[in-house]
Amino acid sequence: EQRLEIVLAETRTLWLLLLPPALLSTEPQEAGTVLERNKIYAEICNAKIGSEYFEEKMVQTISGAAKTKEVQCETITVAEKGMMVTSWDLDNSLEASETEPAQTEEPRAPAGKSSKSPSAEEHRQAVLPARESAVPAGSHKEKECSSEEILTSANLQQDLVVMERILMENIFQPKLALYRQIPVLIEPVVTSEAEEEAEEDEDEEEKEEEKQEGTSLSDPKQSPAEGAGPRLEQLWSYRCDLTRGHRVSSMAWNKVNPDLVAVGYREFVSRDHKEGLACCWSLKNPMWPERIFRCDHGVTAVDFSLASPNLLAVGMANGCVAIYDVQSPKDTVLLDSSASLNKHKGPVWQLRWVEQDRGDKRERLMCISGDGRMTQWFIQQRLDCFDVMKIKRTESGKKKLPGERERKSESPISQQAAGMCFDFHPEDADIFLAGTEEGHIHCCSCSGKEQILGTYRGHKGPVYKVAWNPCSTDTFLSCSADWSILLWHRHSHTPLLTFTSVTAFVHDIQWAPQSTFTFAAVNERRVEIWDLSVSIFQPVLSCAASPEGNLSSLLFARNAECLLLGDSCGQVGVWQLHNLAVPSTEQVCAQR
Repeated sequence: EQRLEIVLAETRTLWLLLLPPALLSTEPQEAGTVLERNKIYAEICNAKIGSEYFEEKMVQTISGAAKTKEVQCETITVAEKGMMVTSWDLDNSLEASETEPAQTEEPRAPAGKSSKSPSAEEHRQAVLPARESAVPAGSHKEKECSSEEILTSANLQQDLVVMERILMENIFQPKLALYRQIPVLIEPVVTSEAEEEAEEDEDEEEKEEEKQEGTSLSDPKQSPAEGAGPRLEQLWSYRCDLTRGHRVSSMAWNKVNPDLVAVGYREFVSRDHKEGLACCWSLKNPMWPERIFRCDHGVTAVDFSLASPNLLAVGMANGCVAIYDVQSPKDTVLLDSSASLNKHKGPVWQLRWVEQDRGDKRERLMCISGDGRMTQWFIQQRLDCFDVMKIKRTESGKKKLPGERERKSESPISQQAAGMCFDFHPEDADIFLAGTEEGHIHCCSCSGKEQILGTYRGHKGPVYKVAWNPCSTDTFLSCSADWSILLWHRHSHTPLLTFTSVTAFVHDIQWAPQSTFTFAAVNERRVEIWDLSVSIFQPVLSCAASPEGNLSSLLFARNAECLLLGDSCGQVGVWQLHNLAVPSTEQVCAQR
């Protein structure tokens, strides 16, 4: 029955492992400090995500033992001195050091006041010749090494190119000014006062004599406009030693740079095999080409791309097609059709980059060859093609006599006619003309079952060139080896006009870019300018533009009133057209 008091007490806690909690209630006072630290940490993490200097990795840094090194030395005094010395300064100073002691010691020797012993003089005389022979040898080697490095440096080559272009522009400044139709700069002549007075007196006397001659020789029947007809003036010629002996086969302007023209060269005589050339000439240097591409065979056709103006397509006499990059300083071929199974078996007489649609920069490379095939080339890892059309020989239009037997079918080799030239319609990219070796012109379509829409028969020899009129798009010209130029209408299979002035092959024709009625043609020796608004019987201008060889091709300038003429001697002459009448817009509309 005794009452007992029991007290329950907690014993001392023994901590075996203490892990501080990562969570904290929001009720205690420390909660605000923890929240602030968490916010700062989150901002630091977000800032590190976009930084390029932060990378999340696990590393362990080992602190190396610290080492202490001490070095004690005297302060080094530095002094900068410099001067420029040339090789001749060294030679002059060496000669001066040899001659001065000899001059000062010669008068003192008889008096017996020389302080140098004979042995010292002999030693000096023995040492100086050795120095003379050693120094020039080392200097010559250094000169040779330095001169080779300077001559082969890229900076010197670039500076020489710039200097050459400056000299060329100074030499050809009057001709280039006429080409670009800007005033010609005339350098003022500095003379004394006496010479100026004498020149003024001479000018006055010449003016008086001219007035007297004009009054005495004036003819009332002579018209004032006489002698002011169209004429050609040669500005310069693109030629060099590399192009001598080659024939200019084709020319093409760059589509973006109007001052850059590509010229193709092939051997003049087919028996003497020579390598072909494709040269890019610039107005900045008319005496040497900017790029020279050497080909194994003669170049027969060239053309620049519009979508990629740095690509130059080249056709050759062996049927090969090559593409070069004119921006590259190397002359290696970019793409070649030598490995293609569908390459041409005859010469590629003409090639051209043709737009897919009018105004579309997508292009296709079209070629026509002597094997009778019209091909389209596509550029991938290699250059390959497919046939657009095969030109077959057409039957003659002669009627068979009653007693004449039917001829046997010709062999497969003769069933295809050699293609010579083509030209696409200026408004419809699916229609083109194809001239053949048998003298026929086919109007063809790239799309459709019937490829040949019509045949124009009028020439008696190979058709060398066909050209659509850029303004009146239903008419076109053709020239041939039968000495004639024919004007055709698209919907008429008989020629509208025939132009014949001389008995010579007509190699090339082209419409003038600023006129609907004017075109130019070249034959063996002469260039002719025809203006249909003036006369359809005689050319308004006919002159011999190549005294050395035969003319082979022509090309109108794009941004000047000039004409480029290529001949059989490898020369491309640039001629300016003077007093060539340009028809008005009313005449052009009437012609259409």
